[in-house]
Amino acid sequence: MLNNIGPMGLILIAVVVLVMFGRGKISGIMGEVGKGITSFKKGINEGEKELEAAKAEAAKDVTPESDKDNA
Repeated sequence: MLNNIGPMGLILIAVVVLVMFGRGKISGIMGEVGKGITSFKKGINEGEKELEAAKAEAAKDVTPESDKDNA
C-alpha cells in the first residue's frame, strides 16, 4: 500500500498535516519527540554504566587472605 507513495504524495501529506495542525503545534510536538529521544539515550547510557560497574564489582578478587599467601 505504501509502496506507491512518491515524493509528490509525501509533499501533499506534509501540506495537509501542516494545514490541519498548524506550524506551532507541529514544532511543539517535534520538540517533545526530541526530548523523549534525548531522555531515552540518557537512560541507555546510565544502564550501560551500571552494567560496567556491576562487571567491575564481580571481577574483584574474592580470594580469602589465608589462601593468597599459598598462591
